[in-house]
Formats: sequence, C-alpha cells, structure tokens
Amino acid sequence: MKILVVEDERELREVIVKSLRQARFVVESAATLLEARTKVAAYEYDCILLDLMLPDGNGLDLLRERQLSANVIILSAKDSVEDKVAGLNLGADDYLPKPFHLAELHARIRSVMRRRHDGEETLRAGNVVLFPARLSVEVGGRPVELSRKEYDILFYLLNRVGRLVEKQTLAEAVWGDDIDIVDNFDFIYAHIKNLRHRLKDAAATIEIKTVYGFGYKLVET
Repeated sequence: MKILVVEDERELREVIVKSLRQARFVVESAATLLEARTKVAAYEYDCILLDLMLPDGNGLDLLRERQLSANVIILSAKDSVEDKVAGLNLGADDYLPKPFHLAELHARIRSVMRRRHDGEETLRAGNVVLFPARLSVEVGGRPVELSRKEYDILFYLLNRVGRLVEKQTLAEAVWGDDIDIVDNFDFIYAHIKNLRHRLKDAAATIEIKTVYGFGYKLVET
C-alpha cells in the first residue's frame, strides 16, 4: 500500500513516515500544498494523510481541486465541526484531530482500507487470498512465503485485477521516491519473475501477464 503524508511540521512528518515504513507501507511525503499537488498529479496513492494548515494554503483545497481515487484521512489541529463537515463533504474518508497516537493512526488507515474493500480484510483473486493486516498470502488455503517486494507487488496488482498496470506506475507504487534514482526497470523484472515462480509452485489460479512495451496485468486463469 502506498501512502502520501502531507504535513508541514517536520518532526511529526518524519515520525509518521518512519512508523508507516516500519509497518511495511510505501510512504512518500509533502510539506506544502504545492508539493502535494505535484505528487498527486504525478503518482497514484492508496491513502493520503492530509494536514489542513499548510504554509501555502489549506489542505482542503487539494480535495476541492482534484478527484482523488485514494482514501483520504484529514489530520489537523483544527478540531472544529466545520472543518470535519467540509472535509467529509469534499470526499475525505476520516478525520483525526491532533495530537493523536500512532497506533490510532494505523488503525484508522486499516479501517478506511477495509471499507474500500467492502468491509473485508482480504484481497482475493482465484484461489489466492492476501491478508493486509497480517501481511500474509495463502494459495488454496496454504500459506505462501513472499519477500516484502513480492508481497507489495501482489498487493498492488490484486487491487487492480484485469487492469493494465504500467511498469513506471508499478515501480512508483512499490518503491516510492526511490524510483527516481534508477536507470531501468530490471529490478522489477526480477521480482515479477520470482513472484510468478512462487505462485506457480503453489498452484495459484492467477497469472501475471506481461503486456510488452507497457507493463503487467493480473488475471484469473
């Protein structure tokens, strides 16, 4: 799961980013409204943690300006009914006033993601089941061991069964900002190859197809 943290307070932003990365999320951050606009225009996120009081504007402007496919949790020291109502009316999924405990933040993220998947805590395709809360995968009821990146790739593709995912988009989703320093996508090919082998060995009834020149598509077989 890829998360964007929009927060201008440096220490709080770094604490949130560190805790989410320790929980195995792919995390990027923005300190200003302009930076957040640039990132959501260029990249796709599963969840956005959005501060309201930014140095160059109100975080709600991001919701007003764009149709965001990501779940949005507003983080703000402005704990007013007006802000909550405005944010929810503009499409936010939850509102968490500051100060908050990191454990509650993680719980809120899991909650909005469960609602996104109709209340289920699993992703399914064919005989493959992924459990986000446990960071585990089963094929035909049997556990399958995956590396972190293999798990992240499968998580991303299971959210988009039957849809073409471009190599660049997949790389950005799984590796985050680190993708900017690489010259090619050889590392993706290697992880996809390993993931295919693990799924095949487990007799999975899904397949990761290569769409040459574009990217990948996960389909049921």
